[in-house]
Amino acid sequence: MSDSENLKPQFVKNNPKIMKAWATYDWANSVYSLVITSTIFPIYYAILTTITEKKEFVEKTGEWISVPVRHKIQLFGETYHPDAIYGYSLTISFFIVVLLSPFLSSLADTIGNKKSFLQFFCYLGATSCMGLAMFTGMQNVFLGLLFSIMASVGFWGSLVFYNSFLPDIATRDKQDALSARGYVYGYIGSVVLVVICLILIMVVAKDEEQRLIYTRMSFLLTGAWWFGFSQYTFRHLPQFGMVKDQLPKDLVLLNYKNIFKKHEELGGFWVVLKDNIRFYLDVAKESFRELFKVGKTLFEDTNLKFFLSSFFFYSVGMQTIFLMATLFGKSEINLDQGKLIGTLLVIQIEAIIGAIIFSRLSRRIGNKNVISIAIVLWIVACLSAYFLNKENPYVEYQFYGVAAIVGLVMGGLQAMSRSTYSKLLPEESNDNTTYFSFYDVLEKLAIILGTFIFATLIEKFNNMRYAALSMSVFFAVGLVLIRFLKVKMTSNRDVL
Repeated sequence: MSDSENLKPQFVKNNPKIMKAWATYDWANSVYSLVITSTIFPIYYAILTTITEKKEFVEKTGEWISVPVRHKIQLFGETYHPDAIYGYSLTISFFIVVLLSPFLSSLADTIGNKKSFLQFFCYLGATSCMGLAMFTGMQNVFLGLLFSIMASVGFWGSLVFYNSFLPDIATRDKQDALSARGYVYGYIGSVVLVVICLILIMVVAKDEEQRLIYTRMSFLLTGAWWFGFSQYTFRHLPQFGMVKDQLPKDLVLLNYKNIFKKHEELGGFWVVLKDNIRFYLDVAKESFRELFKVGKTLFEDTNLKFFLSSFFFYSVGMQTIFLMATLFGKSEINLDQGKLIGTLLVIQIEAIIGAIIFSRLSRRIGNKNVISIAIVLWIVACLSAYFLNKENPYVEYQFYGVAAIVGLVMGGLQAMSRSTYSKLLPEESNDNTTYFSFYDVLEKLAIILGTFIFATLIEKFNNMRYAALSMSVFFAVGLVLIRFLKVKMTSNRDVL
């Protein structure tokens, strides 16, 4: 049992050790976001799905440029662009999370062990990151995509439970700062690991074959980092409820130790197993019933209605661009691997600064105005990405400019969204896991829609520029809706 497990509720909130433990999980898991989602894996995927590079002459500049020729991936008798398949695989992963998270959060609330579910998804994600090392070429591309899907489920599934701890461990006046602190920890930790991986790939490796080997090693390091540093979180974060040995039934499927019992006093193993299945089906039905009930309750509150509606639309754009940005740089601009990773590292460092700036700015002008500014900058980034042309001799510098805008607003908008939602929830609620489950399901539905649209437009137009342009529409709708959020001001000028 952890040091914080026996603390009374009044000593849990604003406890420095617990808040540090919570923020440390961002340090642990954010390496997935940068290494697997944003930098090394998408570049590795693009390299392995590229047949060769052909030279094309640009009359406007009088120069020859390199254009990658990609493998087509065959699926169900049809051939697809590899970037479209990658986008669809992300859609599948988020669809799985949407189906699982309401059920699991409800089960966690029932038995009071949401930390255990946080651990499960953490370990699923970490081991799946390591599994990506087995992806070596087109002959096992679907194995790579399978581990990518599982890692995504592990990462986003864990966030359902991780985010729900925020109102449990911090009072409202501390939540903006703690939320931003978590993102800052995450950005710093992920940058540290990417630098290590970059040194291995770009400096230690002597040739292309070694670079691919060290790239696969970086996937192993990512999983080990995530698994290892999360142990500090799991040691000090409270469980918030005692796990019962028996709920109405002896939970064979929940506690692996029970699987090997004969359960004679309860009618035998198969009787207990049947009771378990019935129990889990009841929880599943109740979880989705509760999710719709919570959604209805939340949307009855005017502020929450407009915030969640806005959050859905701007999340379509924000999360989709975040997931597909690296493939955009590689496929559309054909940016060199070193320059692309270097750019993304700068974005991460800039995001740290952005999260801090937006957190402090919210104290002066309020969360609503800070979120509005961030959305406007996202719209500028989308429009700029659409006008990028690889035949332009300055396209590389234009790409850096778009990346600079994204870096500034990426961390700030994520941190402000999480803390704004936390502030709008009823105080001292016992349903924080369910509330944040709805928040996360809404975000995942946005990503499902965004990645599906993005992948479909890639397949239709054979490029990403129209897909990037389409995201600006969702940001615009989000901007309009967030302006309906009513401003509240307290005596300590805590402004929404």
